[in-house]
Amino acid sequence: MFVLSKISELVRIPPDQFHRDTISAITHQLNNAYANKVIPHVGLCLTVYDILGVDEGQLKPGDGASYINVIFRALVFKPFVDEVITGWISKCTAEGIKVSLLGLFNDIFIPRNMLFEGCYYSPDDNAWIWPMDEETKLYFDVNEKIRFRIEQEVFVDVKPKSPKEREQEEHERQQAEEAGVPYIETKPPAYALLGSCQTDGTGLVSWWE
Repeated sequence: MFVLSKISELVRIPPDQFHRDTISAITHQLNNAYANKVIPHVGLCLTVYDILGVDEGQLKPGDGASYINVIFRALVFKPFVDEVITGWISKCTAEGIKVSLLGLFNDIFIPRNMLFEGCYYSPDDNAWIWPMDEETKLYFDVNEKIRFRIEQEVFVDVKPKSPKEREQEEHERQQAEEAGVPYIETKPPAYALLGSCQTDGTGLVSWWE
């Protein structure tokens, strides 16, 4: 679930960080740039793990900062395909189940076609139901602990919005405020995981205890 990724970076150390020793100043700047950020095609960076190499600092004309080429390792959240992990159901819809790893990662989705055969969504219960046999119905309830298998990683190149897109978004936001309903952004996450519950041991943890 967690990996160490080696990264090369040119780090800018501003003058207000010169009171720190070199490694502390570099680590501080790297964490500002990377911690809790998605690294495209790598995963979610949690923190800087260690510094492997540091070149001598360089100055640029007109800039009082120091620029240093650095090689470091970052601790990255990156489950591998077929890994089985546990989380908590945060939302159920007719499209599937959204799962959260509380305090760590929230963009996990189990599509309806990745659930046990025969599963169906009940709007009245706001839950997915698995009729395991003629007498037993098992519910995927919100806030329950769920075990699932990672099927796919999805990286999205989230580009800056154009002026027209920002104008349209602001118009929709104002309309929502006038109607007295919350405005919900539809921007896709930069990094998401697709999971499945189709084998013994997956599904709610309480089913198998």
